Amino acid sequence: MKPINEAHVAEPGLAVVEVAAADDNTAFAIQELLASQWAIAPADDTTHEPGEPGVRLRCFLDLRQPPDV
Repeated sequence: MKPINEAHVAEPGLAVVEVAAADDNTAFAIQELLASQWAIAPADDTTHEPGEPGVRLRCFLDLRQPPDV
């Protein structure tokens, strides 16, 4: 994965969440759980690093905003 951009954590209430999961379905289920509680910029896909188990997903949370429900 690319390094975290400074702008994504520039203010209190902003966070970057990286999920490591066994498969895409699990990673996206975690993202949906986060989206039900907070405003997020969701990931469209997961990544898999050769030689590492499972998949990774990165999404961006804004705790200052209510969730998009």
